[in-house]
Amino acid sequence: MSATQSRVRATAPGRRTTAPASARRSRRVGYGYWWWALPALLLMGVVIYVTTASGAFFAFTDWSGIGSFDFTGIANFLRIFRTPELLGSLVNTLVLAFGFLIFTNVFGLLFALALNRTLKTRYLLRTLVFMPVVLSPIAVSFIWKFIFNYDGPLNQILGAIGLKSWETDWLASPTLAIGCVLVVMVWQNIGFVMVTYLAGLATVPPELEEAAALDGAGVWRRFRSVVLPMIQPSLAIATTLTLIQGLRVFDQVMALTGGGPDNATQTLASEIYQQTFTYQQFGFGAAMALMLSVLILVFTVAQQYATRDRTQIGA
Repeated sequence: MSATQSRVRATAPGRRTTAPASARRSRRVGYGYWWWALPALLLMGVVIYVTTASGAFFAFTDWSGIGSFDFTGIANFLRIFRTPELLGSLVNTLVLAFGFLIFTNVFGLLFALALNRTLKTRYLLRTLVFMPVVLSPIAVSFIWKFIFNYDGPLNQILGAIGLKSWETDWLASPTLAIGCVLVVMVWQNIGFVMVTYLAGLATVPPELEEAAALDGAGVWRRFRSVVLPMIQPSLAIATTLTLIQGLRVFDQVMALTGGGPDNATQTLASEIYQQTFTYQQFGFGAAMALMLSVLILVFTVAQQYATRDRTQIGA
């Protein structure tokens, strides 16, 4: 019997063909063991989605945290836009978020480019730049609060170099306090963004940059035409994470200024904490938290659209 006849008989009607062992194993892994992920899915559903849904429910009530409550409809949301202090908190949140987004990514990318390949001490310098990321934001903020004090190291350095007229109580100034908060946020997170961009730069072949240099492209042209398109995924990740972190900033504000002076550094996250746990207005605090969540979602989707990989969609 020839090999062709054997294949025909093996596949003739009425005969069962046996699937390869690897295919049977893959089906068992794909369909027979899905329940291994069930505990994690249930835990995620309870911790994230159920709590979020319950918070959204209380956003439409006047619950004070104890006892009964009444449904108030959209009254809490109307109150948010009718309160000047809350609108000021929204402005402060946007200022800190976009300032954090811009400065952290600019300095993080510059450090990544500087410590990418040629520098011999790049591994030590990368460690030093990344070190603040692993520290507690509260601890870092208290250290910077000491630095910004009127008798702290910053004013002492200014006086020592002949700039005594610049000495001021940085955190007590309504115009300077929000800038101090932004400095602390940026300083602590540059290392994280740098590592994200270093991962993207590792995928850029040196040969492409060398070829562009041989064609007469300068440093900026090589970066814009060769490097930047290839680190597009890292750019999208870094900008998305920093935007989300900037919109929900809380630790640095509470540790440095507590929202002051005169609400100059109050953000939506700190307002939520104050309204909920200080004034016992849980319904109103839940409405503000829901609004902040929607705000983060809208800006994140818009940012993802702006930083999408246009080479993959023919744009």
